[in-house]
Amino acid sequence: MEKMPYQPGAEVPMSRDRIASIATDWQRALPVLAAGRVVLRELRADDAPSLCALLTTEEVSRFISPPPTTVEGFERFIAWTHRQRAAGAYACYAVTLRGRDTAIGIFQIRRLDATFELAEWGFAIGSTFWGTGLFRESARLMLDFAFDVIGVRRLEARAALPNGRGNGALRKIGAVQECVLRRSFARAGVRFDQALYAIVDVDRAAAQARRPAFTRVH
Repeated sequence: MEKMPYQPGAEVPMSRDRIASIATDWQRALPVLAAGRVVLRELRADDAPSLCALLTTEEVSRFISPPPTTVEGFERFIAWTHRQRAAGAYACYAVTLRGRDTAIGIFQIRRLDATFELAEWGFAIGSTFWGTGLFRESARLMLDFAFDVIGVRRLEARAALPNGRGNGALRKIGAVQECVLRRSFARAGVRFDQALYAIVDVDRAAAQARRPAFTRVH
């Protein structure tokens, strides 16, 4: 999800008639997901300073839509995520380390159809934590949430072709590249081709059968 669904100043109130009736607990508050070294929890306003420091660096933000540039901007983004979650349209988790409650990144998922069976996800983690395996632990938790809690059947992701780290990360967790979307992502005046990846429920079910249970939902 290189193009962030959040656009400052562009929010349009959603009619309840356009919102699928997905009356589930996650719409009231996201469950905490934990395994290994990682705890995923809902974003809080006090996450804004750490997210601003970690996600606005050039190496993190170069292949995603421009994130908010100030702490206040992140506070508005966090409030927006809560409204979108309550509407059943979107969910955003803070990535934290077990025993340390500081947000070091985010995982987000948004629906692409009325039922949330078709969805897109994205992620950003502070570069200090790249290469540590934290992405893979977090991604497995997020996949469990998407497929087992929300009920997603097809989960898509996009990655700019020059983003070797992002493409590699998606392949490592079992995402399948289906096509290349030519000149589909604009950043800093440059248009990039993107790879479109997908994980579908039948493939994930086969993979699940080959590994032990991983997620703990609180």
